[in-house]
Amino acid sequence: MSTVQTGSHASESLLFFVLVQLVLIIVAARLAGGLATRLAQSRVVGEIIVGILLGPSLLGRAAPDLFASIFQSNRPEPMMILSQIGLILLMFQIGSEFDFTHLADKPNRRAVLRIAAAGMLLPFLLGFLFGWTAAPILSPDAPVLAHALFTATALSITALPILGRIMMEFGMTKTPLGVITISAAAINDVVGWLLLTVVTAVAVTEFSAATLAARLAGLTGYVVVTWSIVRPILQGTIERSRARTRTLSPNLLGLMLACIFVSAIATYEIGIFAIFGGFMMGILVHDQRAFVESWNESVGRFVTVFFLPIFFTYTGLRTDIGGLNSPSLWAWCALLMALAVLGKFGGCYLAARWSKRSVAESKVIGIMMNTRALMELIVINVGFDLHVISQNVFTMLVLMAVLSTVITTPALRRWLPGTGIAIPRFRRTSD
Repeated sequence: MSTVQTGSHASESLLFFVLVQLVLIIVAARLAGGLATRLAQSRVVGEIIVGILLGPSLLGRAAPDLFASIFQSNRPEPMMILSQIGLILLMFQIGSEFDFTHLADKPNRRAVLRIAAAGMLLPFLLGFLFGWTAAPILSPDAPVLAHALFTATALSITALPILGRIMMEFGMTKTPLGVITISAAAINDVVGWLLLTVVTAVAVTEFSAATLAARLAGLTGYVVVTWSIVRPILQGTIERSRARTRTLSPNLLGLMLACIFVSAIATYEIGIFAIFGGFMMGILVHDQRAFVESWNESVGRFVTVFFLPIFFTYTGLRTDIGGLNSPSLWAWCALLMALAVLGKFGGCYLAARWSKRSVAESKVIGIMMNTRALMELIVINVGFDLHVISQNVFTMLVLMAVLSTVITTPALRRWLPGTGIAIPRFRRTSD
């Protein structure tokens, strides 16, 4: 067989297995998401869980030959690349959904700032202490400081997109309570992503002060250039197009995709992950609401249906619950979960009470800010790629992300009536 024929056969074989994986992932995600909505959970909860079940935690143990045939019989690079492209596009959408206008409401501003600060500082402190103490035991090959910083950052994040979806399902988006919580979560995540950028720079520079300073200088220059030069050009281009009619032209779509990928290349060259480039581009256009709506309707649905389940499954393939095979590991896992809830829920609850919110309102704020899901998974995948958290810590953090998201909806059903907000009939979402 000639070299050309051999290469062609290898390419066709690789394509075959990628297509099989995609069919399984997409179908399983839609079914699991639909089941989750029937159980009064957010669709993303089902997608996260089925992603874990497709990995070694269930499929790999129940049908090891089938698992190996589907996910391990060929190179993993295509799925990894697809998941990263999807993540860059998803981070663009997340950045575009931030709405800073809520902070103009003076009566709520103090509560927002207090809740955001408490929801960041207390879980970060508890996560840092856990990470520093556990590193020699759970991640002996990882640098202690980097391990502690990544664990702390993971505990500090709130899943703004998932929180926003849950609030929409409960009809809270226009209530003062909803405004306070979503604003605090927005600040929390902006700070969290900036923090993750710095922590990533610390990890990849192996604590070289000069290299770290150079990376931070490059990041600062990138932010200044994109905000002061790229943003006006982009906004002018969007204004001149007919995006305000909620029609996304092919030329504008092509330009935006190119800008997102160039921005991702820039942040990669600076020395931080490419996903930050996508996030920054979203922030640049967040106030172009007609464009954002057009993007979400035309591109966002495809990202949600196609790319997002790939990322969840990619994370699930790295998660091995069976690896927690001793009482001591499960004790560490339980401690991590308890600290995560104590830090986020407890900190936000106390800050809300300090801001003269009622007990019921404070509980609602605390449990919503405790929702981690997607954002948590992004952070821990970054840490895993940098080898600063071990397989077992990765699994523990995945379980914590799932738990913190699953408990949100039942807790809201229990506590929302005490705030005077009626619970709407939970309906299946169409996404």
